[in-house]
Amino acid sequence: MIRMAGRSIAALVAAALLVAGCSGDTLNSAALTTPPSGSSADKAGFNPFSSEPETASGGREVILNPTVAEVMQTGELPEMSWGSPNAPVTLIKYMSLTCPYCKRFHAEVYPVLKREYIDTGKVRFIMREFPIGKSSGTATVALRCASPDKYLDLYGRFLSQQDQWVSQEVRKDAIFRVAAQSGVTADQFNACMANQALVSQLNAVKERGRKLGVIGTPNFFVNGRLVKSTMGVAELRALVDPIIAGGGAAPAAVKTN
Repeated sequence: MIRMAGRSIAALVAAALLVAGCSGDTLNSAALTTPPSGSSADKAGFNPFSSEPETASGGREVILNPTVAEVMQTGELPEMSWGSPNAPVTLIKYMSLTCPYCKRFHAEVYPVLKREYIDTGKVRFIMREFPIGKSSGTATVALRCASPDKYLDLYGRFLSQQDQWVSQEVRKDAIFRVAAQSGVTADQFNACMANQALVSQLNAVKERGRKLGVIGTPNFFVNGRLVKSTMGVAELRALVDPIIAGGGAAPAAVKTN
């Protein structure tokens, strides 16, 4: 009975860690820190999909109604995108590697998105990092350590193998074992872990997302419109099909530096 109780507690802790990987708003300077006590991630009833604007932590600035140009601004890191830049719909997903909702989207919705929309030139899909917690932050650094053509492959591996590396304490060995499956060597991994410029650039991606109103994952922008929701295939079609039918123009990317 004691052994079974221990397993049950461990399972509950693991489940809680995964759900926590979807809801939070603090990454701090090293991109590897957990939300401090009193942040919105700790508040009772915190909902990453809330329609209310998030303006709390530390008096940070939030653009309540960002323009398409503001949403499309990029920083020093290149956008990770797939599909035609001239597609009528640009779908941006803010993601955390520890988030089970992101895992579900990638497993159930992304194959349809790729087959019916990205590959046919109807949607340009962009992913932006919004790591929540130390483990997610460390894995995200490893994700950017992969070659660009392996990014999506490694992203899927981190999601599908969450139970093998997500934990309260960072397990770099477990994170490296996943990264190695997409060709990241030990030397590359260690160099990326020590690359404070990369950490700072990833932190900037998240901070920009927070300024745009993102508070949890997955949050989406559809041609500049913020959608704070999990998204199934039906919701995807409802959002993008009318734009495609109406022949809407694709938003252009804007480089800020």
